Amino acid sequence: MKSSILIMLMALLAAPAWAQKGGEKDVAAAVEALRAAMVNADRAALENLTADDLSYGHSSGKIENRASFVETIAGGQSDFVSITLSEQKITLSDNTALVRHKFQAETNDGGKPGNVSLGILLVWQKQKGAWKLLARQAYKL
Repeated sequence: MKSSILIMLMALLAAPAWAQKGGEKDVAAAVEALRAAMVNADRAALENLTADDLSYGHSSGKIENRASFVETIAGGQSDFVSITLSEQKITLSDNTALVRHKFQAETNDGGKPGNVSLGILLVWQKQKGAWKLLARQAYKL
């Protein structure tokens, strides 16, 4: 009897760690879906992955709302040929996730090939059971 109580107590104490690991995987999947949506200029996916009140900050200081961000990518003004993310770290706090990573991309904006190398901070919020991008800030490395 004592051993079953001890096992149940250990399971209850470990449950938040299990939930957090699962949460990190879900956030990582949302980040990957955003990366793919940006490369594919997928308007529906971009809208599905972002919060209505998105604040999308560029390394230049320019700030876009959700409509502007989606239109810039889906409308082709910003054309990502490829995006590679590295050194990603995810931190969870209740229904909020902070994601930091390095962002390297090949672009073809206005028919001009280019390369981008930035540091990124993403703020994700769980809304109605799904992770939505609430804020993004890029900075020059």
